[in-house]
Parts: sequence; structure tokens; C-alpha cells
Amino acid sequence: MTAQGRDRADVSVPLAAGTDDQAALRLRATLIGFTAVLMWAVLALLTTLSGSVPPFQLVAMVFTVAFALAVGKWTLARENPFRHLRQPPSVWLVGVYGLFGFHALYFTALRSAPAVEASLIAYLAPLLIILFSALLPGERLRWFHLLGALAGLAGAAVLVTGGKAQIGFRAEFLTGYLAALACALIWSSYSVLSRRIAHVPTDIVGGYCGAAALLGLAGHLAFETTIWPQGLEWLAILGLGLGPVGAAFFTWDHGCKRGDIKALGASMYAAPLLSTIVLVIAGKAALTWAVAAACLLITGGAAVAAAGLFRRSASPGSMRGK
Repeated sequence: MTAQGRDRADVSVPLAAGTDDQAALRLRATLIGFTAVLMWAVLALLTTLSGSVPPFQLVAMVFTVAFALAVGKWTLARENPFRHLRQPPSVWLVGVYGLFGFHALYFTALRSAPAVEASLIAYLAPLLIILFSALLPGERLRWFHLLGALAGLAGAAVLVTGGKAQIGFRAEFLTGYLAALACALIWSSYSVLSRRIAHVPTDIVGGYCGAAALLGLAGHLAFETTIWPQGLEWLAILGLGLGPVGAAFFTWDHGCKRGDIKALGASMYAAPLLSTIVLVIAGKAALTWAVAAACLLITGGAAVAAAGLFRRSASPGSMRGK
């Protein structure tokens, strides 16, 4: 059997109803996916440290670093990259749609609407992941999934507004609002569609990054004036490409394909919280009651949404032989 055939066989049985070994693999894949959320915690800090590099240029630069990361892995492992990259056009469409589409529209949203309102709309993505995942074979939507996601959304709202009810959606920012909504739809659908193509090796993400870099370059040449980073800004861009816009997409892909996608969706709300904590530590934000309240809501919501996963891993059957 070929490697691709083995991958197909691995996902042919619904993981949620599998054996003890399958439950352990599912938990492991979920934890691997969560490392992406940990890496996204430094996204805001590194972006602020990257200087005044225009958005499309920044997309091109960081995804070039991410592609180089994949090439380095293939070279060290003496793998033929075409074995991973030789995929149907539909697979490539999913990846480019997710990685490039999300980032292009996210930057558009922040340019065209106030950051608070745009961020709140974009944070619908985790909730949409949980809802859309109910359409996947072998997946069920339970009350605790929705409760956890809604708690996380409330925590994100408290965090980005600072606990103040001073949000006003105005007609002149409609373009930005629609772009933010498109961000949420793109990332949630990309994450769920990744599960539908679980037989495709995660190495394909390296190809996605290469394609996103080329599209970012095209957008930059068409719409922007080049501004090169200065000094430590280069290190910030390198860090972005290696972590939150690099390795994070590989671990997220693995988690979405073989882990508990609902728990991962809820865990995404930890990204803005952890990002704020990193900014506080770096002296670029203040620690307030809103941050503490968001911490309780987001971590509590994630724990509730992941309840089914940990119940399965700690079931009596999983303890046999210990």
C-alpha cells in the first residue's frame, strides 16, 4: 500500500467512534493543533515589531520564509517535494483560498474599519468552525460545544472592547465589516475543508505557503510601494515566517485533519488572550480587569468545549492494561 493509501485508510473510520488507540491519537493530534494557537499568541507583537512594511509585501515576505521552512524539512529528510505537492487542483484551491484569502481580507478589514469592530466580526471564525464541523462525517454537535464557543466569543468581546460597551457599527465602514466577515467564513471553512481532504499529507501546506507568497508579491507589485525593514524589523519578519505564519499552519492542518476539530475551534479564542498577555509582558499593553475576565471566559469555554475529548481519553476502556 502506498503512503497516500495508508493515509486514506487512517481516516476512513470516524475517529470519534474509534478504539482506545484512535482516541489517544485524536487527543495527540488535537494537542499538536493547539500549538498553532500558542504560536499565534506572538502574531500581534511580531507584527507591531515588523515596522511599516506594506501588508501585501509582508504577506509575500513571511510566506517566503514559511516556504523555505518546508523546503529545509524536505531537504534534510531527503524527500521528493513533488511527492507531496502533486495534488489535484481542488486541493490547491482549498489551501490558497484559506491562507492567502484570509490574510488578504484580514488586512483589508483592518484598513477599512475600526479595529475593534473588525476584530469582533473576525472572531466569529471559531464559532463557525464548531458549527460547520457538524457537517463532517462522524462528527456530532453537542450543547457543550456551543456553550464553550459562546463563552469564548464573550471573552474575546470583553478583551477587544476593554469591557466598554462603546461599539458602533457605521455604514461608511461596510467594506471593512464585510471583509472581516469574509475572514471568519474563509478561515472556518478552510479548517473544516482540511478535514475533508485528510488523506492529503500536511507537507502540502508548504506548497500553500509558496503560492501565498507569489500572490502576495503580485498584490504588492500591483498596489503598493516597497518599504524595506530596518534593523531588528528583519528578525520580527523572520519570526513571523517561522512561527505564527509558518509552523503554526502545519500543526493546525494536522490537528484539523486528525484531532477534535470542535475543541480546536474553541481553543482559537485563546489566541487573542495569549496575544494580549504577551503584549502586557512586553510592555505594550496594560493588565486590566477586562483581561482577567476574558481569561476566565476563554479558558473556561475552551475547557467546556473540549469536555467530550477528555472524557473519551479518560474512559475506563482507555485505562486497560495500566
